[in-house]
Amino acid sequence: MSAIVRFTFKSSLLGLVLGLSACAVQPRHEQGSALPPMHTLPSGTPPASAPAPMTAPAAKPMPRTSVSFAPPPGGASHWDPKLGVYVLEDQADTYYRQRTYYHWANGWSWSTSPQGPWQSTDATGVPPGLGRLHP
Repeated sequence: MSAIVRFTFKSSLLGLVLGLSACAVQPRHEQGSALPPMHTLPSGTPPASAPAPMTAPAAKPMPRTSVSFAPPPGGASHWDPKLGVYVLEDQADTYYRQRTYYHWANGWSWSTSPQGPWQSTDATGVPPGLGRLHP
């Protein structure tokens, strides 16, 4: 039993000595004494470990189509995710979603064709994003 105690004591002592040796005391510089010279890089040369300069993230282009809704047949349009509709590019204030066209002319109207005939409706009869565009 005493052999085990001696072995444990020696291991503990060895661990303590090794642990303390890692905490070596650095020489203290007196106030006003010169510090060892620092190596400097030539001006304009960033240190090798310097992070790359921050740049603004590239603006995402507007999506041309929606993942959930098919674009209108014929005619140029683009998907507006904020409005939740396709915006027709060749007709002012005309929008499309799910086989229905919506048009704003001092009030909302809808149609199944971009040429009409147009049926009057209010903001509750259009997709929510459009209702907030012109309440």
